Amino acid sequence: MKLDIPAGDFDAYIFDCDGTLVDSMPLHLDAWRAALEMHGFPGSDFTEEMHHRYAGMPGPAIARVLNADYGTSLPPDQVEADKLVWYLENHRRVLPIEPVVDFAKAQFGVKPLAVASGSDRRVVLAALDALDLTRLFQTIITPAEVKAGKPAPDMFLLAAERMGVRPEKCLVFEDGLLGIEAAKAAGMQWVFVPTAPAH
Repeated sequence: MKLDIPAGDFDAYIFDCDGTLVDSMPLHLDAWRAALEMHGFPGSDFTEEMHHRYAGMPGPAIARVLNADYGTSLPPDQVEADKLVWYLENHRRVLPIEPVVDFAKAQFGVKPLAVASGSDRRVVLAALDALDLTRLFQTIITPAEVKAGKPAPDMFLLAAERMGVRPEKCLVFEDGLLGIEAAKAAGMQWVFVPTAPAH
């Protein structure tokens, strides 16, 4: 995988976590299916395409979308809690997305770095800790810290504020379309990280 880094002088870099720094999307899909099955929703109905379409959206919001689309009555917060438990029990299976991790390591100590992820903070820290990446980042933003998750720009703007950098001087790395929309809304340039091939 070759990253298409836009030309320009950036003062800070912001990374999504799942599917961008960490090849955890297959594990998240398994976690979603396991949690949905617990609540009577056929796991196989939650497709890989749906999973990528909702990438970056907070878990309870995804459950509410499923309820609206399928006429189900999934309890959004409980589905998210069950997904979290399953994921954390299996989180050591994640792998790094090498080109992005290599870029972050090369910039560590040179420019400020942040993570802005739609996942629960415990999920993000478990993934980063499993790969010894947490130390690279000055700040880690998750949905609990902002009013609105991606595609709203709130997480990226908060990351820029915490790093003391103007939004237009930040470059975002993202694998999700919602995240790219959020970067655009924040006035930031972005790098699209293509989905890692299945292992």
